Amino acid sequence: MPKLEIRNVERRFLGQDQQVNALDKVSFDVEAGEFLVLVGPSGCGKSTLLNIIAGLEKADFGEVLIDGKPVTKPGPDRALVFQDGALFPWLNVRKNVEFGLRQKGVPKGQASERAMYFLDQVGLAKFAENDLYTLSGGMKQRVAIARVLALEPEVLLMDEPFSALDAITREDLYAEVQHLWQGRGATIVFVTHNVREAVTLGDRVLLMASDPGRVQWELPLNILRPRHIDDVDVARVARQLAQAMRRGRETYTKEGWSHDEFEEIDILRDLDSALGDRSG
Repeated sequence: MPKLEIRNVERRFLGQDQQVNALDKVSFDVEAGEFLVLVGPSGCGKSTLLNIIAGLEKADFGEVLIDGKPVTKPGPDRALVFQDGALFPWLNVRKNVEFGLRQKGVPKGQASERAMYFLDQVGLAKFAENDLYTLSGGMKQRVAIARVLALEPEVLLMDEPFSALDAITREDLYAEVQHLWQGRGATIVFVTHNVREAVTLGDRVLLMASDPGRVQWELPLNILRPRHIDDVDVARVARQLAQAMRRGRETYTKEGWSHDEFEEIDILRDLDSALGDRSG
């Protein structure tokens, strides 16, 4: 699996009255096979950064590297799961999963076999010939995940894929994503604004802030897997993370701070105390 390197990435947009700095000198690495979660409020550049990694959008400055090679366009080594699934309503379930494979030139029989395998992995094999309108929102999202997994990307990018789903469906998909990730070992970058979701899924969380979009700090998560959103450790760390976010926002609003000044607030010490080492 590849390593990702994000180096001093900047992205700017022209607003009605001024320039908007969507991303400002964002730098971090994602280790091969790591499950990294980007968490932060709306408008902090999470989705923009994901699109840049996917090659769908270009940075104004800086670069994204995969195993040392610059990302300049979309490629088969990366796949993106959108919030709404982005399925084709005129195709049935199996054909939606086959679509990307056929675009890559995979023979029809082999594409069908792989589609069925991954539909089985997400618990939808018996719905393979169904039209999409017969599926629930959660089932459609499983189809979207199966479609991406069938391509066997080395880097899986997920942009708030569960935010529109009901709580029970989300929890089922948390378990499935952890199981599939551990089984296949892809490098994952997952975007969310939900701190419980971030702690449930991630090996490491990067907290982002807005105006301009930037990384404030990172939090390694040493909680044993598999994890459930209601686990005591998950709830405890998520609560501390939410408190840290509020404290950081309040301090920024009242005083303004640089990254170094933010660390002096001692919220990382609070988080370390709450988390401990649960890897044993």
